[in-house]
Amino acid sequence: MGKKNWIEFDNQEKKSEETAKVDNKRSKINISKQKKGKKGKTVTLIRGLGTEDEILLKELLKKIKVFCGTGGTLIDRNIQLQGDMVSKSIEFLRKEGFHNL
Repeated sequence: MGKKNWIEFDNQEKKSEETAKVDNKRSKINISKQKKGKKGKTVTLIRGLGTEDEILLKELLKKIKVFCGTGGTLIDRNIQLQGDMVSKSIEFLRKEGFHNL
């Protein structure tokens, strides 16, 4: 059967360009842990990633949640992870090319 109206896209080039946009800004990334809520649950906050693009932040959030094996959310361009994930998040961000921690 022939390929009618079949178009293949290569998104790898575009993704590498998008991650380069994140790395261009040299702002200081702040990673801290805090206790939140009534019962004092610990959360890890990652601030100052240096991008305004929410789609890139959501992709980064998804990757870091899988790497750390925990839940998380994106609040005001800051990543919030459940639990004390400071060391794991530093390791992940260094693998992704963020060296201004």
